[in-house]
Amino acid sequence: MAVVSLVAVAITAPGGGRSGGEATVEGRSQGPDIDASAGFARITYDAPDPASGRGPASSSHTDWLPPACYYAPAYSPEEFQAYWDELSSQFYRVGHPDEDKRLLRESLEEQYGEDGEYPNYNVDKEGEGMFWQVVRNENHPDEAAQWACESRTFWVDFDDSPPADIPQAVDIALLAELAYERIRVPDTEVEMNPGGAQTVNLATWIWPTDGGFEPVSVTASLDGYGLSATTTATPVGLSVAPGTEDARTHPGSGECAIDAPAYREGWEDREPPCGVTYLRSTPEGESYELTASVRWEIAWEGSDGSGGTLPDGVFETAYDVTVDEVQTIVR
Repeated sequence: MAVVSLVAVAITAPGGGRSGGEATVEGRSQGPDIDASAGFARITYDAPDPASGRGPASSSHTDWLPPACYYAPAYSPEEFQAYWDELSSQFYRVGHPDEDKRLLRESLEEQYGEDGEYPNYNVDKEGEGMFWQVVRNENHPDEAAQWACESRTFWVDFDDSPPADIPQAVDIALLAELAYERIRVPDTEVEMNPGGAQTVNLATWIWPTDGGFEPVSVTASLDGYGLSATTTATPVGLSVAPGTEDARTHPGSGECAIDAPAYREGWEDREPPCGVTYLRSTPEGESYELTASVRWEIAWEGSDGSGGTLPDGVFETAYDVTVDEVQTIVR
């Protein structure tokens, strides 16, 4: 069997992109197999203004990661035909051997010719469904996992469900994971009393800034198919780590209520419901790195009434704290 050498041709495909704009894609041919992996998916995300969130609610469970690759709708029939017309035109223009060109023509005819699997690119079904392709999550830390999904193209009508025999095809549960990946939560900002430098053996009160934290939601929708999932991160706990063993946390576990109260004048003799007491001063010019982290519970609800949970997320912020040793304390 003749083999076409691996060819990559970068083009700009019309109508792609998550926002309906243009998207750069690659087409590849090796033997009779065609790989037209799209760099986008027809998935819409309804999320708060990015300025209202600072970072992802990174999973506190190291055995969970967002999807590395999956299959999603990528092209309408007319877009797909235009894509392949341009891709094959470029392939023919760059001077590949005649045998390679013949194999490409035969492969396209077999799949998209009048008697092919998808006759004339299904243009007579415009508005009734879309071509699905593999999407590789370039943000996934495991590059090999991004390529675990084989390159394939298939058609799904808008009134059909994603194929059950393709586990990585986007469904409501996978939409929930993609929404989770895009959740951005605010910095874990806290206030302290006393402010500024702390004092040995004097309890430091710690509480959330501006009245605390609110739930954050992202909805992922599969365009045209009526499927969506809303994933919500809900703040449930505030943790404090003093940055040194020479300290006590309040409470002893360091796990505070998410709505820990702010310090009030006259409470200097009370034990803080959330805080730390340093037992040793910091050397001159040095500091302890106190970290405050919020645990976010993650739950999702699908458009079909389904739902579930995903691993908790944790987002932390570090503070440099200096500690002095003084003989007299004045609040």
